[in-house]
Amino acid sequence: MPTLFERIIAREIPAKIEHEDEHCIVIHDIAPAAPVHLLLIPKVVIPRVGEAAPEHQAVLGHLLLTAGVVAKKLGLERGFRLVINHGPDACETVPHLHVHLLARRQLNWPPG
Repeated sequence: MPTLFERIIAREIPAKIEHEDEHCIVIHDIAPAAPVHLLLIPKVVIPRVGEAAPEHQAVLGHLLLTAGVVAKKLGLERGFRLVINHGPDACETVPHLHVHLLARRQLNWPPG
């Protein structure tokens, strides 16, 4: 059964798309935890970051580079945070690796 993100990529479920290329899609989170809360989702299914394999290295790097491009486009020069959850204790809700980009509010440290 396809994940929620696979269904968004296939346009079976609508989403507000901020960016898309051959390797990933960037959408606005439907339950934002910050004024800017985007999800960077690879088009190849990797269930979670701890299950990524060496052949996923390029797409993982692409996600980080894309985060920088999108942040610059949105004028997030004051800062942003990238978060990747892995497993239930980290509040992972969709078994399809994705990167949260959070910005435009003061983010606490340590997170959690």
